[in-house]
Amino acid sequence: MKYSYVSHLYCPKCSSTYSTKDQQQLCTCGSPLLVAYDMEGIKKNLTPDHLKDRKPDLWRYHELLPVEDESNVVSLGEGMTPLVHLPRLGDAMSLENLYIKDEGLVPTGSFKARGAAVGVSKAKELGVEALAMPTNGNAGAAWALYAARAGIRSTIVMPEDAPEITRNEVAISGADLYLVNGLISDAGKIVGSAVKDQELYDVSTLKEPYRIEGKKTMGLEIAEQFGFNMPDVILYPTGGGVGLIGIHKALKELRTLGWVKGDLPRLVAVQASGCAPIVKAWEAGERESEFWHDSETKAFGINVPKALGDFLVLDALYETDGCAIAIDDTEMLREQKHVANLEGNFVCPEGAAAFAAARRLRENGWIAEDEKVVVLNTGAGIKYPDTVDIDPIMLEKGDVLPK
Repeated sequence: MKYSYVSHLYCPKCSSTYSTKDQQQLCTCGSPLLVAYDMEGIKKNLTPDHLKDRKPDLWRYHELLPVEDESNVVSLGEGMTPLVHLPRLGDAMSLENLYIKDEGLVPTGSFKARGAAVGVSKAKELGVEALAMPTNGNAGAAWALYAARAGIRSTIVMPEDAPEITRNEVAISGADLYLVNGLISDAGKIVGSAVKDQELYDVSTLKEPYRIEGKKTMGLEIAEQFGFNMPDVILYPTGGGVGLIGIHKALKELRTLGWVKGDLPRLVAVQASGCAPIVKAWEAGERESEFWHDSETKAFGINVPKALGDFLVLDALYETDGCAIAIDDTEMLREQKHVANLEGNFVCPEGAAAFAAARRLRENGWIAEDEKVVVLNTGAGIKYPDTVDIDPIMLEKGDVLPK
């Protein structure tokens, strides 16, 4: 049996096709490219039962991933993160079936490891020797560390305000790290220039086709962890939107295979009120978003003023009868404390925004009390120490604890 049933790349806008044997970036029309598979071949050779004895990592789905030779797989053990019921938080929100998919437990501490694992593995297969990307933090950390494992040189450019921990991850990997006095969009312009001048492989969000394939394994895992029964709602913190696009793609592929039946979950794109271009576009019924000027939020990972794949995010929302919602920083950080107090999960601010969105959507009736709801926590809270303000009581030696 083949290791991968990858077929070709295609453009979701103009339908042009491309080979997976060569390095590809965007379509000639400017659109991101997506990966297609020989679904009939997979149907004939793979069933859910085949997964039972495989390793608990994302490569258990290798037939539905683009790496054709297993020797090119670059892995740190990523994937199969816990899907945990949250009864106490659910009671507080009047949600009987509230779950967290906790991506803070993968290597590098965020879901970005999934995209890096598959993206770097395919880059290795294609003979890439040097790559470059702009990042708000976690993606750069993941790609730099996975590139180091693959023996690929990396150049990472991030905003000066990016979390210090992610800056350290990039630096210790041996990558060429640069900070820019600006936003990720400004970092992107610098990377774009360097890619042309230095012949670097551009792994910016959606400018190569394979990051999505790593991210889609979140959707594959959610389906498998629920016994291939769909949840009703999936909430996802949305900046560049690759994770949401990937989950949508995964669930559609599983439906094509006949592994799941019925309607797809309603997908919710969660943004910060200080940077909500997808929300604004969705509320207006638009197919693409506008650049969000002067963006600012504590949830640094979703501070993306204009996503290249915004039309794919919006398509996913419209196709699943989903929605987009903005959460302000005060509400987000309050919810971060609620989740930790009630369930012991120290979620990242982006994940906290998604929990706050679930609470709000339950309050306004968009989510029903008995629906099965999955919230994606996209990273470990400990990577964002500045989001928590504490004022502990100082004791002297020999003091007695106050009652």
